[in-house]
Amino acid sequence: MNLPNQLTVSRLLLTGVFVACFYLPWENSYSIAVIVFGAASFTDYLDGAIARARNLVTNFGKLFDPLADKILIAAAFILLSVEKDIPSWITILILAREFFVTGIRQIAASQGAVLAAEKLGKHKMLWQIITVLYFMLAAASEEPLFAFARPAFEPSPAHEWIGGFIIYFTTALTVVSGLSYFWKNRRLFADA
Repeated sequence: MNLPNQLTVSRLLLTGVFVACFYLPWENSYSIAVIVFGAASFTDYLDGAIARARNLVTNFGKLFDPLADKILIAAAFILLSVEKDIPSWITILILAREFFVTGIRQIAASQGAVLAAEKLGKHKMLWQIITVLYFMLAAASEEPLFAFARPAFEPSPAHEWIGGFIIYFTTALTVVSGLSYFWKNRRLFADA
């Protein structure tokens, strides 16, 4: 297994560590979880950059890289919804988009094609990561490890506006990228 694919697998493993850290009864559980989430997210950038630079693009990577992304993001949004940091309907919409795109990939696979992630989907992923980091850092700022960030997340109109902008922009981008992915691959549904 090449290095980019190893990084993809590590992202799956780090997702499990992230979820476990989120629930550990430690003083800095959110803080550690946000660090693990950041590390897992960074592997998404690394595996793609290395695969392109070294010409190590594989079907495994095309399939499992976006799948690892979806699992990481789904876990984060579900946890943030459970904690009431993000409205549940937004998490449901984001998960629905991910299932929708996975379904398109399965149809393509049944026809012998492997669909890689698209540029708009990569932007969507970046904004989803930013959204998770923002809301997790807000929670982590209540803990000793990230207490230095507390002033940035004090209740204020600016904090409310920034949080609202991030979550709604990310949600809109998620929906648009899903519709775009469907439109670009509509030929897969020619027999409908």
